[in-house]
Amino acid sequence: MHARTPKHFVLEERLERYADFIEPAPQDYAGRWAEACYPLGGTSAAGGAAGAGRFREVRLDLGCGKGAFTVESARREPDVLFLGMDGEPLCMAYAGGLAAKSGLKNVVFLAWDGHRVTEAFAPGELSRIYLNFPTPFPRKRQARRRLTDATCLMEYRRILAPDGTLRLKTDSHPLYLFTLEELAAAGYQVLWTSEDARADFPNDPTSGYEERLAANGAKVFALEATPGPEPAHFSPTPQRGLVEYLPQDLEKLDYVPLGMEATVWNMRNREAKLWAKGHKGSGSASGGEKIC
Repeated sequence: MHARTPKHFVLEERLERYADFIEPAPQDYAGRWAEACYPLGGTSAAGGAAGAGRFREVRLDLGCGKGAFTVESARREPDVLFLGMDGEPLCMAYAGGLAAKSGLKNVVFLAWDGHRVTEAFAPGELSRIYLNFPTPFPRKRQARRRLTDATCLMEYRRILAPDGTLRLKTDSHPLYLFTLEELAAAGYQVLWTSEDARADFPNDPTSGYEERLAANGAKVFALEATPGPEPAHFSPTPQRGLVEYLPQDLEKLDYVPLGMEATVWNMRNREAKLWAKGHKGSGSASGGEKIC
């Protein structure tokens, strides 16, 4: 999903104003994020000496959008470095402003393409990757662009610590089901799943985007997984459209995931036309069979 530029919003001016909180060349810090971003003269969360002068963990919010989840997470765990990555300049402008206003020293935003994420980190550097409401890319030809495609999941294995985790949240049940299959193909172990994460984890940090989804009746599907034994002979999975994961009876679909509205609308229209055609050709009550 692309953010829209508001009226009177000067993007270049905002990016320059919050440049101290936005890193355009994250590859320069690969392998040393925990130390390089630690504040000079910093103290531990308990108020003692900084000791090793590094953050306890480094976590990545991949596709962070406007940064609300990243900043709130950083506020709750001051000894963890939270990095938000997004390739949308407008999102970076908002996120940088949010980081500046927060006054936090443990949050940085990376203006970087998520499909090049492995260039920004050393092997095993991340303790967790968050994928919060990634674009579902529902069409078959877009499958490789999904951040939970098995090929991407294999890349994440390189930068996650051996006991690191991947967390997904999405309003798209089709993407959730697709991801479970892709995780298996990439050798991940699923630690837990939830089909109503807002009920199961009511205290989790949220973003304005998630709040708007909830107001529209969306349930949030979530899971956490960790890399298991690496597949001995991995090959990319076949490209599939998310339409394959929709229920056969579309009338039972009480919420249409964002990005699939047109697809579901077309499918419902097609079903209605087939039903009408069959009903018209069914003949009298005593004769003929429906052909729907």
